[in-house]
Amino acid sequence: MVAIIAMATASVSLTMRDHASVQLEREAQRLAALLESARSLSRTRGVPVRWQATAQGFRFEGLPDSMLPEHWLDADTAVSDPAALNLGPEPLIEPQSVTLVSRRQAGPGWHIATDGLRPFAVAPATVGAGG
Repeated sequence: MVAIIAMATASVSLTMRDHASVQLEREAQRLAALLESARSLSRTRGVPVRWQATAQGFRFEGLPDSMLPEHWLDADTAVSDPAALNLGPEPLIEPQSVTLVSRRQAGPGWHIATDGLRPFAVAPATVGAGG
């Protein structure tokens, strides 16, 4: 009986861990898309746009507040270190990156980066990766 309870508890914790990891990856994919949208808006409007992590989520300075979302879908999402990204209006920007982590799950998180020419891409973060 104890073995059955232990196995059930282990499977539930693994399921929860997997869900947190999937949710964090979705947040990273979403942020990459939002960064590309902001980059495009910066170029078409000819205004500097800067992405900044905040305690509640993030903000896009240089764009109207309602233009792009400014919150994480999962409240446990955080940036591994305070970061700011400059998104334009120049067609080429400097190489930049940010790493998302989960407050409830240990692990390296997800790295969102651009070389300044290509779009922002998402990859699993390695230990020591950051913005």
